[in-house]
Amino acid sequence: MRMTRTSRYAIRAVVELARHGDQRVSAETLSRELDLPENYLSKTLHALAREGLLDSNRGPGGGYRLAVPADELPLLRVIEAFETLDASRECVLGREECSEEHPCPVHDEWKDVAAPIVTFFRRTTVGDAVAEDVGERPTAALD
Repeated sequence: MRMTRTSRYAIRAVVELARHGDQRVSAETLSRELDLPENYLSKTLHALAREGLLDSNRGPGGGYRLAVPADELPLLRVIEAFETLDASRECVLGREECSEEHPCPVHDEWKDVAAPIVTFFRRTTVGDAVAEDVGERPTAALD
């Protein structure tokens, strides 16, 4: 299971926006803070805004901010704006045909490894990522 570059950039951007709270942040500023290509990041931010995850305004004082509270925004929702993250999505051996009906030799083992990764992204919120970053992860989120 491998996330696309766009999904990785999106997670980084959304976490950074959460650090800024309600303050609007431009794509240029985010690009500089995260050391990411501005043009690519700008397209990623627009896509997140279309999905309703970000609020955006143009012009002076414009920029992006979260449209969903960080504690209510699972990382999986950010990823799924760009791709489907599914434990059975891709065969670890690269086979075209690999499913429950036609498994490759390591299908069941890979599914057992990949499923907890999807669960992690489903349970972990942007708020958790910000809290972890500053060492303040709430104990309730550890379940």
